[in-house]
Amino acid sequence: MKQLIFVAGTGTDVGKTYISAGLIRAAKAQGRKVVALKPIVSGAPEIGDPAFAETDTAKFLEALQRPLDEVHVNAISPWRFKAPLSPDMAAHLEGRSVNFDALLDWTRAHVRGAPQGSLVLIEGAGGLMSPLTPKNTNLDLLAALGAPVLLVCGNYLGTISHTLTAVEALKARNAELGSIVINESAGENPPLESTLETLSRFLPDAPFAVLKRNASAESALEPLLR
Repeated sequence: MKQLIFVAGTGTDVGKTYISAGLIRAAKAQGRKVVALKPIVSGAPEIGDPAFAETDTAKFLEALQRPLDEVHVNAISPWRFKAPLSPDMAAHLEGRSVNFDALLDWTRAHVRGAPQGSLVLIEGAGGLMSPLTPKNTNLDLLAALGAPVLLVCGNYLGTISHTLTAVEALKARNAELGSIVINESAGENPPLESTLETLSRFLPDAPFAVLKRNASAESALEPLLR
């Protein structure tokens, strides 16, 4: 069977792509095929710009050990926008928009086409409720796909509220919470262990993984791959 994971964040810049790349590498180390998708990316310069190497799409390709060229970029992220804003805002600045049905059809086609036994990883753009279109969010996409969610959060002040709110939003849409990854935030923050203890108390049935800053993601995330 295929393993489908939608990587969502409690907000932006919580380390979704770092976690996604770690999952890709862990799956490849198991000898599994990986289909990795980030359908929408904002804050992306032209592919020929040296800065493109810092984009989420480029980090996916690095983890997949594939070349950074137009064919491989389009296979992961066909909707790309320059401004580092929510996708609907970034698209509007370019006189463009994302058609949700087209986005959903494209993603479903890649899920269907993935080999048996493979990991199919889909990463959202921004936080769970970040708008992708004028009327749709990441939550709408993952709910329509029926994808189990790997929710990434930090251990910054406020993360407890953000994480519990995100979980309630998932419950309201009958979305499956597969696991929660606490990715240690930069700077002075509440202790990582305290964040885990508190979230575990409120979410006793949720599987957790904890990733210390600059630690190897592969070893910490490997148990999340069945």
